[in-house]
Amino acid sequence: MQLNPYGEYAVLLAASLANDFPSDRTGILARVREFGMTMDFTPGQQDHLLVRRVIEGWVAVVDAPSREERAALLNAQMAAAAAYPRLTDHNGEGWHLHYRDENQTLAHVLRAVISVGTALHLTTRGMTRLGRCAAGTTPGDPCSAVVVDVTRNGRQQYCSVRCANRAAVRRHRARTGSTLSGRAG
Repeated sequence: MQLNPYGEYAVLLAASLANDFPSDRTGILARVREFGMTMDFTPGQQDHLLVRRVIEGWVAVVDAPSREERAALLNAQMAAAAAYPRLTDHNGEGWHLHYRDENQTLAHVLRAVISVGTALHLTTRGMTRLGRCAAGTTPGDPCSAVVVDVTRNGRQQYCSVRCANRAAVRRHRARTGSTLSGRAG
């Protein structure tokens, strides 16, 4: 089965990197492999730093206050990638599209893949299907994870079951007026 790395998988990769950025280039490579990217990347002296900048730019898209600003930021990122679609056949995967020139560094490839993938995700699923974990909107809750909504109904608000449960407990306590005080622990 050939997975298209320019759709949902690219956005999930970006969120994974944003939520837990690897400490070195080897970690970044391991993560991109986890998300199905099998091609080789031309090594660059500052790969780690430049990939971090790509992800920081992508997070600005996540945090954009309006759909129009989100689109403007994403358009600028796609223009900076200066990539064009082309057919390729590598690693025995069969013919598929790449949005990059040959022999580009990790940061250049990820900028193209993530920006095009995000554009496809937002235009096919909806411009609001990217954001921050709703648990973090509660004062004192430390979660600021990026959430990529890939649900069928478009209602994913939390980065994990743990955050969703924590929010549900807070809502229940607010309704019932209960607290943890007096409970044996």
